[in-house]
Amino acid sequence: MKNCSNLVALHMGHNNLFGPIPDWVGENPKQLAILVLRSNHFNASVPTSLCRLQSLQLLDLSLNHISGTLPKCLSNLTKMVVHEQNPSASISYSIAGKSHGIDEAFSPDDEIIDVVWKGKVTEFRSTLKLVKSIDLSSNMLNGEVPTEITLLVGLVSLNLSRNNLMGQIPLRIGNLANLDSLDLSNNHLSGSIPQSLGLIHGISVLNVSNNNLSGKIPKGTQLQSFNASAYVGNPELCGDPLPNSCPGEETTHRSPPRFSEKEEDGASNREETNTIFGGEFYASMVIGYAVGFLGVVGTILFSRSCRFAYFKVLQDVANWAYVVAAIHKAKFVRRIGG
Repeated sequence: MKNCSNLVALHMGHNNLFGPIPDWVGENPKQLAILVLRSNHFNASVPTSLCRLQSLQLLDLSLNHISGTLPKCLSNLTKMVVHEQNPSASISYSIAGKSHGIDEAFSPDDEIIDVVWKGKVTEFRSTLKLVKSIDLSSNMLNGEVPTEITLLVGLVSLNLSRNNLMGQIPLRIGNLANLDSLDLSNNHLSGSIPQSLGLIHGISVLNVSNNNLSGKIPKGTQLQSFNASAYVGNPELCGDPLPNSCPGEETTHRSPPRFSEKEEDGASNREETNTIFGGEFYASMVIGYAVGFLGVVGTILFSRSCRFAYFKVLQDVANWAYVVAAIHKAKFVRRIGG
């Protein structure tokens, strides 16, 4: 395999390979575009020889035991430095002076290549030419994330999660304007989230959870559009979309509606009116009815002439009602009998 100088894709994932990644991987197959060594037992550090793979467009060394620091020379991966406007030109190789595209290397009947994309295994064939990705997750890498990695402006996916990386997120992370997915979770990164991260407008997957990040999540960017789970596990991190507000920021409470002076005066007048009619007015009505009732009843009880006159009227009304009832009854009986 070391002598396969025209090797374009090397996929040896999910095996029991162990030991250091051999240096020849980055020395002989100059046109290597796809290198997948995922889910093995490789150890030692990332060989700097990989930095010579100027055609490399997909690098997946995840789920191994690789340690050491990230090589700064990763910025030499030319294919990832340039964001090509013509996707068909991506991942090309040449044989006998003739240039070919990566999709020519795989016919429809060939085995497709599976790539971990946004945390899920995705199968690629013809669309593989669009992928520019680095996945070094689930290893034992330490040290800082090198600033040089922000020169890979063609990157679409960067996954450095589940390592022992420390230090700050590079301030120029926003240079990776074509990123669709960024996962830096489960490390020991510290400091604040760079403002430039919010400038990556096309990013759809972001995860910086379970680090030691602190300060306020930059506001006024799309960083607030992600779920809070993208930021949890950073005790000193605050601001939207996290539920905890930053020091000096008060939790916003809705204040009661304000009235204009005219409305306030009107409300005050209505309140005064209700107070008047609700108290003295109803009290005076009760007193008035009581006085009127006692006046009539008292007159009847204590004046003999008024008492005789009152009962005489009642007797006359009763007699009149009896006569009227008798007449109507006689007419009704006559009508039935006839």
